[in-house]
Amino acid sequence: MAFVTAAGGNRVAYDVTGDGEVDLLLVHGITENRRFWDPLLDDFAARYRVIRVDLPGHGESDPADDYSLARLAADVGAVLDEVGRGEPYAVGHSLGGYVVSILAAQRPTRAVVNVDQVLALAAFKEQLAAVEEMLRGEAFAAVMGGLFDQLMGPLGEEERARITPMRTPKQDVVLSIWDPIFTLTVEEIDALVRELLGGIAAPYLSLHGTEAGPDYVAWLRSVIPQAEYEVWADHGHYPHLMDPERFVERIAAFA
Repeated sequence: MAFVTAAGGNRVAYDVTGDGEVDLLLVHGITENRRFWDPLLDDFAARYRVIRVDLPGHGESDPADDYSLARLAADVGAVLDEVGRGEPYAVGHSLGGYVVSILAAQRPTRAVVNVDQVLALAAFKEQLAAVEEMLRGEAFAAVMGGLFDQLMGPLGEEERARITPMRTPKQDVVLSIWDPIFTLTVEEIDALVRELLGGIAAPYLSLHGTEAGPDYVAWLRSVIPQAEYEVWADHGHYPHLMDPERFVERIAAFA
């Protein structure tokens, strides 16, 4: 494990495994860390040079003074500036799917795989509005625990037991990341998303464990015209952990 100092002065933790010719960037979801990718690491490292990053305020990375999506992507970009070799193949889960998508809009990227992160946020805004008061108060931990218990869905007990102790829901970090969803209108959020993601030229795979909704594919392709949309039925929020071998092979095939 090593650190790079981002533009804001905060240290971003990362590790590098494998010596393949292509860099494979792995970015985790909210409240998680780079160790969530452990079950896939050996197989990925046999094919790629794997760079795993702890987002600011997560894992072993320092807190930041700004948790905007653009800043999170820029801090991951600082790691690539330090240790990257050419255009990365970027894979992100949940929040990480957003981060690698923005990263691909900021810099040349070989390909992007977004794992179970819906980029249209209107429905998520409605979901968060119902629990906003509790998230801002003493019920934060209980609400987050219930949310992630639902998201783990069909994930096996062994994998649940592995990842649950590693999850660190920090109220200030989570609320800062979600602040635009709380404070902006649906129209303003949509405009922000289109601004952040505009210009992605890389091949793009949106891979989900459940259907994202009847109108989502059309919306997605209005933002990222070349996007491919794929659903692994009954795999829940963690399709990469539900079936690691299939996931590794799908990543290799898409590249």
